Amino acid sequence: MPMRDITLSELQRLEPQTTDDVLQMDHETFRALYERTARPLWVYLWRRTGDAQLSDDLLQETYYRLLRSRAIHESEAHRRNYLFRIATNLVHDTYRQRHEQHPLPEESEREHPAVQPSVDEARSRQDLDRALSKLSARQRDALWLAYAEGSSHIEIAEKLGLKVGSVRLILFRARRKAAKLLRHMRSSS
Repeated sequence: MPMRDITLSELQRLEPQTTDDVLQMDHETFRALYERTARPLWVYLWRRTGDAQLSDDLLQETYYRLLRSRAIHESEAHRRNYLFRIATNLVHDTYRQRHEQHPLPEESEREHPAVQPSVDEARSRQDLDRALSKLSARQRDALWLAYAEGSSHIEIAEKLGLKVGSVRLILFRARRKAAKLLRHMRSSS
C-alpha cells in the first residue's frame, strides 16, 4: 500500500507537544477554578469510590486531564461540567480495572468522614445509605449531582454524558425507588 504525501503542517501537528502548548489556562485562572471546584469534585469522587486516597488521586488526574485537553469551554459552567465528566469517566475506568479483584464498595460499606451524628441521624443515614446502595451507580450519581451539588438537569446530562430526557427519567425512577425502599425499611423497624 503506497504512503500518501504528508504536508509539513500535518507533520508538525503530529509532533509531541510541549506542556506550554497544551496548557490553555494561566496560573491565576487555574487557581480560581481549583478553589471553586476542588472540594465539591473531591466529595463527588469520595461518594463514588468510598476511598479518600483514591479520591485524591482521581482529583489530581481530573485536573491534569482538564489542563491537557484542547477543549474550548463556552463558560465557567461548561468547564465545571467538563471536570465532572472527566471525574465520572475516571471512576468508571477505575471500577473496570479493579472490578475483578476489588470492586468499589457500595454506599452502605463506606466509612463516612468524621462527623458524629445523633442516634436518630445515624439510623436515618444508615437507612439512606442502604436505600442508595440498592440503586444503580448512574441513579446514585444523578441524585448526588441534583441534590448535593444542586446541578440542573442539563448540567447532569453534560457531566454524565446523557440526554436531558434521560436524566429526568433516571431521577424520577431513582427518587421513586429510594422512597419505596425507605418506607419499607421504616415499616420493618
